[in-house]
Amino acid sequence: MNKNLLSVVNSSGRQAGIFKFGIVLLFLGLCIWVQGQSIMDRLQPVTEKSGFRMEGYWVWGGSPIKVGAEYHLFASRWPRKSVFPDDYFTDSEIVRATSNNPMGPYTFREVVIGERDSMFWDSNMAHNPTIHRINGEYVLFYIGSDFTTLRPGSKRLLRQVGYATSKSIDGPWKRSDKPLISGESNNPAICVGPEKKIRLMYRDENLVVKIAESPEYSGPYVLRNGNVWPAARLEDFYLFKSKGMYHLICEDNQGALTGHERWGTHLISADGISGWQPADPVVAYSHTLLNQSGDTLHCVRRERPQLLIQHHKITHLFTGFYDGQNSWCQPQELKPPLKHIKVGQ
Repeated sequence: MNKNLLSVVNSSGRQAGIFKFGIVLLFLGLCIWVQGQSIMDRLQPVTEKSGFRMEGYWVWGGSPIKVGAEYHLFASRWPRKSVFPDDYFTDSEIVRATSNNPMGPYTFREVVIGERDSMFWDSNMAHNPTIHRINGEYVLFYIGSDFTTLRPGSKRLLRQVGYATSKSIDGPWKRSDKPLISGESNNPAICVGPEKKIRLMYRDENLVVKIAESPEYSGPYVLRNGNVWPAARLEDFYLFKSKGMYHLICEDNQGALTGHERWGTHLISADGISGWQPADPVVAYSHTLLNQSGDTLHCVRRERPQLLIQHHKITHLFTGFYDGQNSWCQPQELKPPLKHIKVGQ
């Protein structure tokens, strides 16, 4: 072969090899970037008519679950009689809304947990729902209070974690006769750990975060960690497992972790009980919501993070939004979704 021609062939081969190598590096880099994206990086813009709102009510804290082809959202509501969020302490109830799209809009269907006889722990109000499917049953965890029991040394009602169960997402719902935790307990989060033990994260009146464990969702629960994060005030928890680690997203109440009051923060732990550390990055979500129209909403409060899990993928983040005038439950799609490890694995 002609030497000049051979030189051209070799040069072309080297260029093709370099090009292919570059493509491989770009692909690997893209994979690493996608896998390394935080929850906040994955959040997508929303449409104006998405989410769940109700005329005449403050709406808060929606927890989603997909059953068949329909999405069910369990949320708190209370009448707009005074400023947000004061009356939830006495008037909140839990309702169910549905949509054929995870983004909504969601349509009110029924009151699931309302007032009942004052002999029960949750006779007065119900709030902070989080819905799960455990051992073939739908289990709705929430907080409640009765008309008579006050926190020690306080004029506020005692709030405690309990649950209701149903074989069908449409009910009927059987409510627990007693709370799961004695004393003030709030913001329940549920995760199934090793040996399928149920883990319950909650906080007390001083925002001390605790983790208890039980072989059954109905208890009894044994305290496993009495102060999960002493360095900051955290609340509104959601626990999940992804990529071999336990994850906690919650509200950074005073901004000690994120630098911003009430922004979402992200912690991780190897065993889901102890050794919690800030994720990198530590911010899970901000108070800014981008609309697909290009408008930006800066909310006053954004709380109660809950996740929609479909086919072992975390596809949407739901949070309560308050813009200074209205409150509602707002979903945001995570793209790409996060891999979710099935409970008990």
